[in-house]
Amino acid sequence: MSALLEVDELRVFYRKVEALHRVSLRVEEGSIVTVIGPNGAGKTTLLGAIMGLLPASGAIRYLGADVGALAVEARVARGLCLVPERRELFGELSVEDNLRLGAFQRVRHGERGADSDLGEVYQRFPRLAERRTQLAATLSGGERQMLALGRALMGKPRLLMLDEPSLGLAPRIVREIMHIVADLRKTGVSILLVEQNARAALQVADHGYVLETGEIALEGPSSSLAGNARVVESYLGFASRP
Repeated sequence: MSALLEVDELRVFYRKVEALHRVSLRVEEGSIVTVIGPNGAGKTTLLGAIMGLLPASGAIRYLGADVGALAVEARVARGLCLVPERRELFGELSVEDNLRLGAFQRVRHGERGADSDLGEVYQRFPRLAERRTQLAATLSGGERQMLALGRALMGKPRLLMLDEPSLGLAPRIVREIMHIVADLRKTGVSILLVEQNARAALQVADHGYVLETGEIALEGPSSSLAGNARVVESYLGFASRP
């Protein structure tokens, strides 16, 4: 597989504090890659820098081209999409209006197919179809996450970056969301998944990175990380030991 995204020696500073220290990672075409780690490790900062929301040094290559100097809108146009931790939905708008806004850039540039894509999103998320006229603010936590994912898919991303999609959700809903994430690769979307729920993330990902205090502490195939004694003790709990 070829690399869709390559991050090399990425550094981010908040004033004089270094939040990311020479972080390097790659996402292969058609893969799910996860970045796990504790609160404050720099996971959200990493996604913000890749998306162009934060100034950073180092190299960010997407489809072989350096995108470090591109504005956020240009990265979105190339197929990068970020679903932020707080989902950032328009609560006063209906479910369907939120979804259609996901295709705004495409429609503005004259692309067609938004209506058929909306139908595909409703097929993937039947609950959203049932609530298409309901205000986004009235949805449950799991439904809001589904809406955030659906809205992102309306933009036809090639790389979907998810920031803590399980945050605040009940275990049953987390399993449902992770099943949806795993199923998305069938649409041709590659995924960079940032998660504090290491167990759920490693179950769906192909490859993983452990980010601690702004640095990559470990990396490897997800199955290998899930059996690593340090990962088990720090992130999975002693009960996970065989």
